[in-house]
Amino acid sequence: MTPTFASRFTNILRDPLTIAIGASVALLFIGEALSPGFARGDQIVRLLTVAAILGIVAAGQNMVVLGGREGIDLSVGAMISFGAVLAGNMMNGQDSGIGLAVVVAAVVPFMIGIINGLGVTFLRIPPLVMTLGMTAVIQGGLVVYSQGVPSGATAPMLAQFINRPLVLGIPGILFVWVAIAAIMMFVLRRTAFGFSIYAIGSNERAATLVGLPVPFIRVMLYGLSGLFAGLAGVCVIGYTGTSFISVGDQYVLPSIIAVVIGGTSLAGGSGGYLGTMAGAVALTILQSVLITLNLEVWARQIIFGATLLALMLLYGRQKKLRI
Repeated sequence: MTPTFASRFTNILRDPLTIAIGASVALLFIGEALSPGFARGDQIVRLLTVAAILGIVAAGQNMVVLGGREGIDLSVGAMISFGAVLAGNMMNGQDSGIGLAVVVAAVVPFMIGIINGLGVTFLRIPPLVMTLGMTAVIQGGLVVYSQGVPSGATAPMLAQFINRPLVLGIPGILFVWVAIAAIMMFVLRRTAFGFSIYAIGSNERAATLVGLPVPFIRVMLYGLSGLFAGLAGVCVIGYTGTSFISVGDQYVLPSIIAVVIGGTSLAGGSGGYLGTMAGAVALTILQSVLITLNLEVWARQIIFGATLLALMLLYGRQKKLRI
């Protein structure tokens, strides 16, 4: 039966991507009403810059969640901090150290993510427990490494790339985010690896029976989550100028909420990165509005947690494929 225009329009309105974009626009109007100038062009660019950092770490979280088996990575915050501290000490304020800093800050968290994946896949440790335990290990290592004080400094060129206009008033980090989005969407929609992620997230046993390398794929998903978290750490130190051992903690819950807002099912096998990007933007604007209202940090955390619980009720158990 051919769907009517009304039914197609209703489906569009119910789509999580549409909801996330609509929420972002509505929040911009609310912010402008509360504080004139909130929705100025330069202010929107600043909001998108912050959203890009969240969107980068959420890319890895997105892949872990898509892989199913209650996949979630609570260690991304610690790995962002680790990546920021590593990058800061590698650069130490020198432009010549940027290349090595990016490589090290990406590779080391990638290997930590591989360990997470091995624990989840072969030792059958629940993802929540495995990644939470890894968080404690990383944080302890950071305390020993940095002696509990901020260390390292960003390179001037990296700070300019993250914070200042590169082309047409747009900072370089936004071009990086667009490139990551293009790669993510190509991998998920056009490659065997992407199809395999959806397959194991939808039905791991069936994926195994048709010959997919399920253990390898699942381990790689956690490795990629670590890699994206490490890259986000480089962006964080470029944005803030310095690093400290808890700088990434603020990204753990928002990275999960952004994934869910974008329509990725927490049951796995359904979703996509475009929605996650929209979710990251909506969350960033929401946080900015809450700051405009002068709400305390604890109040903002309560709102984020309540948002996640509400979205789990709406989207978390859906199995319909939404790409």
